[in-house]
Amino acid sequence: MENRPQWGTRAGFILAAVGSAVGLGNIWRFPATAYENGGGAFFIPYLFALLTAGIPLLVMEFTIGHKYRGSAPMSLGRLSKGSEWIGWWQVAVSFVISTYYAVIIAWAMSYSVFSFNLSWGEDTGGFLMGDYLKRIDLDGGAIGDFGSLVPGVLIPLVLVWVVTLGVLFAGVKKGIEVANKIFIPALVILFTIIVIRALTLDGAAAGLDAFFKPDWSKITDGKVWVAAYGQIFFSLSIAFAIMITYSSYLPKKSDITNNAFITGFSNSAFELLAGIGVFSALGFMAAQQGVPVSEVVSAGVGLAFVVFPQIINEFPAFNELFGFLFFGSLVLAGLSSLISIVETFVAGVQEKFGISRVKSVIIGGGASALLSLVFATQGGLFFLDAADYFINQFGVALAGLFEVIAIAWFARELKNLQSHANSMSDMQLGTWWRICLGLITPVVLGYMMFDNLRTNLTTEYEGYPREFLFNWGWTVAIGAILVGVLFTIKKRSNSNATSTTKGVSQ
Repeated sequence: MENRPQWGTRAGFILAAVGSAVGLGNIWRFPATAYENGGGAFFIPYLFALLTAGIPLLVMEFTIGHKYRGSAPMSLGRLSKGSEWIGWWQVAVSFVISTYYAVIIAWAMSYSVFSFNLSWGEDTGGFLMGDYLKRIDLDGGAIGDFGSLVPGVLIPLVLVWVVTLGVLFAGVKKGIEVANKIFIPALVILFTIIVIRALTLDGAAAGLDAFFKPDWSKITDGKVWVAAYGQIFFSLSIAFAIMITYSSYLPKKSDITNNAFITGFSNSAFELLAGIGVFSALGFMAAQQGVPVSEVVSAGVGLAFVVFPQIINEFPAFNELFGFLFFGSLVLAGLSSLISIVETFVAGVQEKFGISRVKSVIIGGGASALLSLVFATQGGLFFLDAADYFINQFGVALAGLFEVIAIAWFARELKNLQSHANSMSDMQLGTWWRICLGLITPVVLGYMMFDNLRTNLTTEYEGYPREFLFNWGWTVAIGAILVGVLFTIKKRSNSNATSTTKGVSQ
């Protein structure tokens, strides 16, 4: 009898997987990426990337988790003896991301409250950097200094961790599944209201025209195709150890391939919805200022916490409500993703050391919560920017490349995984699936890595001091790899190992 937690329903698993995939990047990264890479024309390489890398990788990770019934390190170790370290590397990457991702959710929580009286005023950029974050360089300090903790960030950050760890303490079925059954429908409803309102604003049509108008000349640009693969890769929670962990809680009879297609297309549908909402609002802002849409396009933190407050200020009515809905959406999207990220190392530590789930949440979640305080200091924004860039470029993407190569080229396990998925699924995988994972994905990810390395070894990211980038960028990314190796060297708890290896080959 397998003593592993399980999802209560198939819908519960899909909502959790979609909740992990749909995060802050869907709202503030995808719209600008699409616009800058050919507008409507970008959807061709984007769809191609989804079908040749995104969904095939989801199928592979769902299958690994389902077949080997463990966290990412345990499942990859069972698949191939030399692969456990890749799972721990991915867990370490997720740990790093959780520490600063929680802080961004805390900002969104604060801004939800600020919306009620538009506290950010007219100078939204000055308010964010000076009044709210109290950025160290604006207070006489230098990049790389910590400064003091910022109370306005610390208080909501504590609340973020209380919610996240509370959900994880409750377990898979009663915690993660229940939370996502609330968060994801609420997120879709809130964001749909935002989009409908944005579509009725003056200038919305011009914004949508800028977003959807195809620039066919970009189709032949290799960088556009790499951008499409990058967007799919980073937005689907692939190579974070998340999807392997989540799928390990599936019942023995589960339609793996169908689940992957539903997850992949749901994520893309939300990205499209976000693009429509964001560019309708940007079109309105451009009309109010009498400038082209191209002059107001933004992404990331700047879009969410500087440009959107400006847009909200210009609203003809119900500014406060629109602001609350928008930042409330960011909170829900962020929390559903953060819960999945933290679950990866909770599950990994629990299995490795043979401890209870509660202890693992306290150890893993507690360590992440404590380290997140670094990003709640006056220097936190700079640490966050460097850690985020390097752990994504040389953590997530590189770990994904190693994972695919280890499974497809060295372990040669694609046929076995294909057989397992096909035995469970209505939709059968064919040779195309093995070609995608054995050839297309490694080539594209390999080129992305080469290009990233070349760029970052010849120029300093964002012009930051070299020593700062080494300490908070390269060290973080390389440290995740070392953690992967060190955790693999440590022997698994015997009591845990014997109780969980039974029935692995079935």
